[in-house]
Amino acid sequence: MKVNVYFADPYSSWQRGANGLIRKFFPKKFDFSTITQENVDIVENILNNIPRKCLEFKAPLEVFNELSS
Repeated sequence: MKVNVYFADPYSSWQRGANGLIRKFFPKKFDFSTITQENVDIVENILNNIPRKCLEFKAPLEVFNELSS
């Protein structure tokens, strides 16, 4: 499987696209020590099923399943 790797610059959170998506669920100053595995699983499931322009408007999970079958 070919995978492109991207390294963001330090202290440049806007270069990491997932940060903004995760912040919709866990805003700044959120106490991450209160998160349960169930919370993480729910957010992960939601984010992995949102269609993305860079994936030709397919969801990441859909693309993963296509490539791994």
